[in-house]
Amino acid sequence: MSAAIAIGRQMVGADLLKLRKKRSTLIWALVLVAAPVLIYFIVRISQHSSNPHLYEPAGGAHGFSDALRILGVFGGPLAAILIGVEAGAGDRAAGVFRDLIVTGRSRVALFATRVPAAIMLTWALVAGAYVLVLIGTFAFAAGSPTPPSSTLLDGFGFALLSSGVLCAVAVGFASLTGSRPAALVALIGWQLIAEPVLSRVESLGSVRKGFISPAIEHFSPVSLGAGPHSVSVAMAQSTAIVVMVVWVLVFLVLGAWRTRTMDA
Repeated sequence: MSAAIAIGRQMVGADLLKLRKKRSTLIWALVLVAAPVLIYFIVRISQHSSNPHLYEPAGGAHGFSDALRILGVFGGPLAAILIGVEAGAGDRAAGVFRDLIVTGRSRVALFATRVPAAIMLTWALVAGAYVLVLIGTFAFAAGSPTPPSSTLLDGFGFALLSSGVLCAVAVGFASLTGSRPAALVALIGWQLIAEPVLSRVESLGSVRKGFISPAIEHFSPVSLGAGPHSVSVAMAQSTAIVVMVVWVLVFLVLGAWRTRTMDA
């Protein structure tokens, strides 16, 4: 058992190193997760400094809510999709999948190690962006109330949850399709366009509770408002957990099946 664990760790480490060496993917993921937060605080600081009576301070509780909304609903999920798709379809796109197969490694094991590697890299970037959120929240509070420590911890957990779940889904979906462009277009289109629109169609009724975004956003410690990329579908916490687990399991099983059965 210890030998199997050691081999598994080595394979995860190899996949993580492989993702880190994808400079273009890493750079764009960093831009997606950090740039929106930085832009938000820069704009808010400029507005407040130019007219403090009209604009609230960039930081404080209000600034934290806005920045977490940006990170948890937009930047983090996009970076997670980008990294997850690279992890799921990168080997096939680079033409090295056959080389991995001839080493005698299990195809399912090759797929399984991609998931934690992609999530670890995603979480590292999200954690760095969350540090920016905390710096902006406290450095530019200008005397306004700041969030309690419990809200800060919950916010960090929400950022990790939203990015981790979507990263796992992206790995499975990309492995299923075998195409990075197709997987990126489909997942980003669903996450940013299709699902937010469908979640607001009241005639769909309880079907909307099966969407992944409302399930994830159920755990946000701050109000996500009524923006174009936020949804508001009332559901129980247990329902939200079941929905997320089903989405992750379905796409991981499909991804593993496709990896096991496809031609090398």
